[in-house]
Amino acid sequence: MSPRSPSPAPSDAPSIKPQEDAKNQPVTVDADRMESLKREGLIIFTGNVVARQHHSTQHADRMEVYLDEKGEKVVRSVSTGNVRIMTKDCRMGTARRAEYDDAEQRVVLIDNARVWQEDTVVTGERITMYLAEDRSVVQGGSQSRVKAVFYPKDEKNDARKREGGKPVPPECR
Repeated sequence: MSPRSPSPAPSDAPSIKPQEDAKNQPVTVDADRMESLKREGLIIFTGNVVARQHHSTQHADRMEVYLDEKGEKVVRSVSTGNVRIMTKDCRMGTARRAEYDDAEQRVVLIDNARVWQEDTVVTGERITMYLAEDRSVVQGGSQSRVKAVFYPKDEKNDARKREGGKPVPPECR
C-alpha cells in the first residue's frame, strides 16, 4: 500500500451554494408535546421547543410548522413565547414572536425584538432578517424607536469576553 493516495478525479457535479445546502438540511424539532393536523398541513409543538437546521437554532414555548401540500417540506413556521434564535452566521435574537418563511429565507422577530452579533446590539418592534442576503431591516413601533449600539472592535477585550463570558459556539469563533 502506497503512503500517498492518488488525487481524486475532478468532479463534474455542479457545486451547491452554501445557502442552498443549508436550506436542504433536515429540520429537527424537540418539544414536550407534538400535535399533527395532516389535513391542515400543520404540526404544533409545545413546551420547551428547540428546532435545529444546519447551524441555526430556534427556541420557543410554542411552534407551528406549516408544510407544503404533499406534507413533505416546511414552508413556514410561527413561534411564540420566549423566542430565541441563533443563525448560522452567529447572529442571536430574541422576541415574543418569530415568523419564518422558507422560500424567502426570512425570519421576522416581532414584539420587543433584539438582535446582536458580538457586541453590536439592535432593538426594535420588528426585525426582519434576510438569511440568504446577510441583511436586516429594523422597524420601531408606536411606543419605541429603533436603537442600535455599536462598540469599537478591540481584539484584547473580545478575546477576554469569549474566554470568560457566555459560551461561544465553535462556528462563531
